[in-house]
Amino acid sequence: MAISNIRYGEGVTKEIGMDLQNLGARRVCLMTDKNLSQLPPVNAVLNSLAKYGINFQMYDNVRVEPTDQSFLDAIKFAKKGEFDAYVAVGGGSVIDTCKAANLYASSPTSDFLDYVNAPIGKGKPVTVPLKPLIAVPTTAGTGSETTGVAIFDFKELKVKTGIASRAIKPTLGIIDPLHTQSMPERIVANSGFDVLCHALESYTALPYNMRSPCPSNPINRPAYQGSNPISDVWAVHALRIVAKYLKRAIRNPEDREARANMHLASAFAGIGFGNAGVHLCHGMSYPISGLVKTYKPKDYNVDHSLVPHGLSVVLTSPAVFAFTAQIHPERHLEAAEILGADIRTARIKDAGFILADTLRKFLFDLNVDDGLAAIGYSKADIPALVKGTLPQERVTKLSPRPQTEEDLSALFEASMKLY
Repeated sequence: MAISNIRYGEGVTKEIGMDLQNLGARRVCLMTDKNLSQLPPVNAVLNSLAKYGINFQMYDNVRVEPTDQSFLDAIKFAKKGEFDAYVAVGGGSVIDTCKAANLYASSPTSDFLDYVNAPIGKGKPVTVPLKPLIAVPTTAGTGSETTGVAIFDFKELKVKTGIASRAIKPTLGIIDPLHTQSMPERIVANSGFDVLCHALESYTALPYNMRSPCPSNPINRPAYQGSNPISDVWAVHALRIVAKYLKRAIRNPEDREARANMHLASAFAGIGFGNAGVHLCHGMSYPISGLVKTYKPKDYNVDHSLVPHGLSVVLTSPAVFAFTAQIHPERHLEAAEILGADIRTARIKDAGFILADTLRKFLFDLNVDDGLAAIGYSKADIPALVKGTLPQERVTKLSPRPQTEEDLSALFEASMKLY
């Protein structure tokens, strides 16, 4: 198990200047995006850096849903700055970009594809020491503050991939629930769907002891190892919080209790999936995001088409869990019960349908777009979506049930309409 240190509580961001002082940091890179650079979370960090006299340079050019090119721009900035510590303030896009910048600035002779997941990149293990990275998440979604994963769009192949190594996980995650107060409704919803799927997928992933072969050396052991007894605890707990608080957090921005709990749930699910892994919802989501045509989501202040990550993940969830439930049906049934299904008279063989129906109802209640068709896809796109899923072996191989190209086509087709 690999987990970042976590500090939680309202207002803990004010301690970040002291943390950097304690680390002996002389040149700090502060990374964020253009939108956030004007908002209270970044302001809170800037105030703390000023108070403790921390010398820093700000990079606010992070792209929401980063690409290989936007990663390379940040890496160039990091190499030039010769920083000895990093601070990332933002959602998963910012934290992931900062992880990549830290990695390649610490390994300046490496080619970009050296550390990118196979089969797209070489997937080499990280053996260089990295600089300390403090992550300050401003969304309640990716759990990136706890994981050794950085995801980006690989433009040439129109597919999402990433870098996965325990070595790139943040040194410290500062989880300050005050930062979720400025999140608009749809960002709260889509971030929350990411937490939901992190929890569901890691809890239903192929068990760790059924994976093979065993790596020849522990350095080659993947960050994502399959469901395991420790991740299970975090995943189920995160799911319970989502069931209790997500709808409240979306519907009422003033509900501080709900938003604070979702901020914690994001980290809990991150600890779970950061070690267990995710499977088909995530594997299929990468081409859904990568092949986006003209979709622009409400509440996102961006100048490019994008399918928010949490939305791209959750739209296939009813079809996926109906498909995987024949393996470990009892876990699928337990998840449905946590999300509000009455399973007293349920038959174990119906677990997949029950969980799928529960998810559909959950999404319908929250005004989620009616399937892939509603965000611009049609049956004609299915071959390209399948082709984009095939290289995602790092996650698709964690599905408890193996899948063929025909299975993937059927899952995309079943996800075109939800209701």
